[in-house]
Amino acid sequence: MPNSSRSPKAPACRLYLVTPPELDLATFPGQMAEALDAGDVACVQLRLKAPGDAYKTAETDIIRRACDVLRPIAQQRGVAFIVNDRPDIAAETGCDGVHIGQKDAAYAEARRVVGKDAIVGVTCHDSRHSAMIAGEQGADYVAFGAFYHTNTKPVRYQPTPEILEWWSQLMEIPCVAIGGITAENCAPLVRAGADFIAVVTAVWAHPDGPGAGVRALNTAMEQAVS
Repeated sequence: MPNSSRSPKAPACRLYLVTPPELDLATFPGQMAEALDAGDVACVQLRLKAPGDAYKTAETDIIRRACDVLRPIAQQRGVAFIVNDRPDIAAETGCDGVHIGQKDAAYAEARRVVGKDAIVGVTCHDSRHSAMIAGEQGADYVAFGAFYHTNTKPVRYQPTPEILEWWSQLMEIPCVAIGGITAENCAPLVRAGADFIAVVTAVWAHPDGPGAGVRALNTAMEQAVS
């Protein structure tokens, strides 16, 4: 995943795809390939969060199998593939890194497990303090959100675009904006300084397919700064 330094021809903001919380490995690989072939995508995060005791019991096997199937699709296209919450599985399966939340593994432990060259991203919600700590510890990016209403997960924090502006002016570490973002509402976040826009529904549930979702978002992000 690139840092925030860009050449004049590089996109001002790039797309960061997060998988649906539940997916079918019989059909999702094709959908993912369609999305990645449709336009610029910097990263895919595998985020499986299905409810129920049966899922919890088999969680490690489910995530590991998904990594084995989906990781090559991303990496063969030069797209970083990271795992949510599980630095152990990221390291075991050859992923590019891990994303951790405030209640997941500590940054130092995640870094120890995945190694110095892997990506470690940190959720910071709406907290400048948490972001500063993550940056000082060496996080490769910080993520703020949810900026808009989303049905993907409960929303307890809702920062304003101003936090992206503050971060981008202060730090060189990239920032990711997440939460209910679509092609129609991403412009304020792009203009505020988001290096990456993270989306779930806007791509995977796009009425014309995930490829159309990627194209729409890339167009909207380009227009936001043109």
